[in-house]
Amino acid sequence: MYYFQLSFATDAPAIAEFTDNLTVLSPYTLVERSRLGEAAMMRKVRVEPEHRNTTEVRLALFNGTMKPGHDGVTRVLYKLLDHLNLVGTPCECFSTIIPEKHLQTVPMHRVPSVQFPLYTDYRLALPGWKSFEQQMRQFSPTLIHINSPCSLGCAAAHYGRRFGIPVVATYHTHFPSYARYYRLMALEPCGWNYLRGLYNSCTRTFVPSRPILQELELQGIHNLEWLPHGVDTKIFDPRFRSPEWRLELGLTAKTVLFYAGRLVWEKDLRTLVEAWSMLREQHPDAALVLAGDGPARAEIRTMLPDAVFLGQLGGKALATAFASADIFVFPSTTETFGNVILEAMASGLVPVCAHTGGAVDLIQDGVSGFLARPKDPRHFADRVSHLIADPSLRCAMAERGLLRAQMQSWGTVLSQLMESYHATVSSYVPTPRGRRRRAA
Repeated sequence: MYYFQLSFATDAPAIAEFTDNLTVLSPYTLVERSRLGEAAMMRKVRVEPEHRNTTEVRLALFNGTMKPGHDGVTRVLYKLLDHLNLVGTPCECFSTIIPEKHLQTVPMHRVPSVQFPLYTDYRLALPGWKSFEQQMRQFSPTLIHINSPCSLGCAAAHYGRRFGIPVVATYHTHFPSYARYYRLMALEPCGWNYLRGLYNSCTRTFVPSRPILQELELQGIHNLEWLPHGVDTKIFDPRFRSPEWRLELGLTAKTVLFYAGRLVWEKDLRTLVEAWSMLREQHPDAALVLAGDGPARAEIRTMLPDAVFLGQLGGKALATAFASADIFVFPSTTETFGNVILEAMASGLVPVCAHTGGAVDLIQDGVSGFLARPKDPRHFADRVSHLIADPSLRCAMAERGLLRAQMQSWGTVLSQLMESYHATVSSYVPTPRGRRRRAA
């Protein structure tokens, strides 16, 4: 039993935030309870998995949402789907949110769900795999890939164990860091227990950055494989810099600081708000532009009345915004990789990011960008100020960052993933009760 001492007992906004985020985290507690109940049931019932003698990859892909361009995870998954179609690998997707049929690049199936508290763009799948069993049997996958530790990912992992299908996962979202962010430290061990049980049941888990992989190892999670994300340099490229874009927004003579990502507090946007309050006093020739949407947008707009809000962007509009800015500002401490950091570098921007998580893998501090102390607005503002005041330094860093980004193509990354898929399928030997072992 944990007891909380609320140091902000008389702070109404803090209490509201505390309550809201308990609500956000509560569905994962329910998922864990369901997982434990199903695990107990499976221990009582002897399960003989289906035996398949095949090396063909037939992929069942699971994620909380498949809405195109919704977030960094879905953008990665659509790159994967394009590659699977290119190499002729059969794939079907299962999600709580799917696009209209004419927008689906592979067959997609919607699973029953309920509204996710406070985040209207996300839905929580009802526990269990019965809702997608029929479609899975018709497709007959040889590999399951889960991309979120939500109730749907948990159900897919159970299905794989039940029917002797290997399961791999990608660690896209660092949920334990959310507990630290919201000072709900007593919930962090619960989160790690849940993640440890889920990911250790998988044949392998892909992790996009080495600092996060090391943290997972320290937490007792095994079978990890480092697999970074890539960047499409045909889309994100300095040649898309647009004087017209800057003129239309009244930014022609400004040094443009650019943020791209969801507008949620766990992206450490308070650090950005406080840093900008210092920077605008020091550099009246600078401007702040934000691309993205989320539940914190209205509040952030009131805190940044002089900033430009572009809303949710994708495709050419996002590429133009990236290339037309000057400095990328991204204070988030909850990133497993940070796709937008690599996209910024590929677009010719110098990134200033928190010295933690995926940014450490991508940025060589003082060479291709700056890494600021996490949650330190003054240090973050100082790093940005240095770049605003020294255009020649900014230009040199941008060139080095561009070279770094150009080395990380999606083709190379996805070819490595396909090799891992084939190795997993060919070496997998199902055993009774869904336990797995690899062939010698």
